[in-house]
Amino acid sequence: MKPTKETEFLNEIINKKEGLSRRDALKIMGISPIAAGVLASAGSGSVTEAKASDAEGKIVIVGGGAGGIMALARLHRALSNPNITLIAPNEIHIYQPGQVFVAAGEMTTDDLFKENKNFIPDDVNWIKDEVATFDPDNNKVVTKSGQEVSYDYLVVATGLQYHYEWIEGLTEDMIGKNGITSVYLNNPADGTAKGGELTWKWFNELKEAAKKGKPKVICTQPATPIKCGGAPQKILYLSDDYLKRDGLTADFTFATNGGKLFGLPEVNETLVKEVQPRYGNITNKFKHNLVAIDAEKKLATFEHKYEVKGEYDEDLEEYDMIQKTERVTLPYDFIHIVPPMAGVDAVANSKLAWQKGSGKGWLEVDQYTLQHRRYKNVFGIGDICGVPKGKTGGSARHHGPIMVANLISVMEGKEPKEKFDGYTVCPLKTQYGKIILAEFNYKGAAPSFPLAVGEQRWLWWAFDLYMLEPMYWYLMLRGLM
Repeated sequence: MKPTKETEFLNEIINKKEGLSRRDALKIMGISPIAAGVLASAGSGSVTEAKASDAEGKIVIVGGGAGGIMALARLHRALSNPNITLIAPNEIHIYQPGQVFVAAGEMTTDDLFKENKNFIPDDVNWIKDEVATFDPDNNKVVTKSGQEVSYDYLVVATGLQYHYEWIEGLTEDMIGKNGITSVYLNNPADGTAKGGELTWKWFNELKEAAKKGKPKVICTQPATPIKCGGAPQKILYLSDDYLKRDGLTADFTFATNGGKLFGLPEVNETLVKEVQPRYGNITNKFKHNLVAIDAEKKLATFEHKYEVKGEYDEDLEEYDMIQKTERVTLPYDFIHIVPPMAGVDAVANSKLAWQKGSGKGWLEVDQYTLQHRRYKNVFGIGDICGVPKGKTGGSARHHGPIMVANLISVMEGKEPKEKFDGYTVCPLKTQYGKIILAEFNYKGAAPSFPLAVGEQRWLWWAFDLYMLEPMYWYLMLRGLM
């Protein structure tokens, strides 16, 4: 039988990309023709790459995570004579989407690491340090070691930072002890990713407790923007399903600062009508933000915001609504905490950040062009961008071609014309073997394939578990998709 284009494409990846194991290759080939088609079409996008530009100028990229490395790969290929400096301390690159699979016992921590040097061309000046100060008025940055680095064009890809300490009584070193865990715990600077391992340990401690009784479990979601907005519920459903598979149960509470389970109506409906009823043991606490924890007494305190009716307005023919705030303390045996998140200090404390409003502290870029709104030689990519959506690796992948095309245009003395549509994606794990692939943009649902956005599918579980990791290492980080 004549091989399809999809199969030929997969064979090319398997045969030519060093390091792809036979095990992974067989998994990729064995999923389904549809999944193969996902990979085969993954390189297509709204931006068509032209031949390398002769534009010149010194480009500095700050950040060596997904966004920074994707930007580096694309810029290096888009310029005939690239002059690029990368400022990033991390010699180890972490595949962060794998943390949830490690937490669920489906991957190991070893699957998450590769050396960053594998993705950095030899002619790139790599400064293994962090930026302490951004000085856009003088087109320079200063590293923590005191080195001044000038630029003609700047790409900010610093990502975000976790603030466990914003929760009263909590410190990062408490994660993994006394029933507390957080799948987010990692440190790219020193190449550690403990969150998945500690949460897998938490899954099993929870199982042992459920054999003896009915433990109280809380999963939280904070008031800030977070990396991968669906992750809190992924842990909620997977840990519950982990018990369910052995006929065990617990009392689960999902405490979120939001007012619903998911912003996309199609997905929210499935969660409300299908997913949570399947478990039958989940209580939702909306408008509840974790503000304090007493680890010794195992008490979690939330700030609960709600509205009550005030006086009736005869002119408007409606009641005034008065916002109230109260503190609610809940006991727990096990708690999964998603920490508050913010832009890194160097950006937040600089002129590059939004100075007020909901985006305060995040990089002030135009939500469509990803160009800084005031400093036109500065662009952003990834989680640090202060745009309405997009703190996922999938968003950074879509930022890449848009940002690079617009930066090249500016280098060539033209106006940026490519537009980011707000695309983001959340593979929401609802049980072992089932995922809702929530794809959306600024306008709403944006599925890549003609499949219902809100449906739970095994195909997406197989795609996320077996295909996404090699795609990340061999295509995304190399700017090939």
